[in-house]
Amino acid sequence: MFPKILVAIACGVDEAIDDSEFSRTIFEQALALAKTHHSALMIMHVLSLSDDIYPGYPYVGIPHTAFQVYAKRWEDRKQTSLMQLKALESEATAIGVLVEFTQNAGDPGKSICDVAKSWDANLIVIGRRGLSGLSELFMGSVSNYVLHHAPCHVLTIQGVAQAVPPLETAKTVVGSV
Repeated sequence: MFPKILVAIACGVDEAIDDSEFSRTIFEQALALAKTHHSALMIMHVLSLSDDIYPGYPYVGIPHTAFQVYAKRWEDRKQTSLMQLKALESEATAIGVLVEFTQNAGDPGKSICDVAKSWDANLIVIGRRGLSGLSELFMGSVSNYVLHHAPCHVLTIQGVAQAVPPLETAKTVVGSV
């Protein structure tokens, strides 16, 4: 049903891959679906250009040392996220899921949709922070963008409080599709 599942982990403004319960839930839901359906899994992280640590381009009047500090923070975040992606890849491989990962820099929503299209994903699994109203207007919503622009089905995971155990969700989603 879903031969290729793309899971976007912590893709949003000022988000690195983290060990939060919510990021873990998103990954576990996608992993359970991939295992149940013998799907290939693509784990994705996007380094957002609107992150507070993104170095941007040096401007006249900004000391070179300040730019170096930002560039170092960007590189540190990039390397830390790659190590975390490799750990998730190992976890999926250990239970027999065919897995790969990618880390992109750019607009998270657009990057997720672009990778889904180029990789021919059948399903995108993404978290939703629950922004609405003015918060969503000013901060944007990656999940909202993906829902409206994805080239395939999208499963949004709404917060930890409403999450259910992974295998039950996998059966429910499949049963209701």
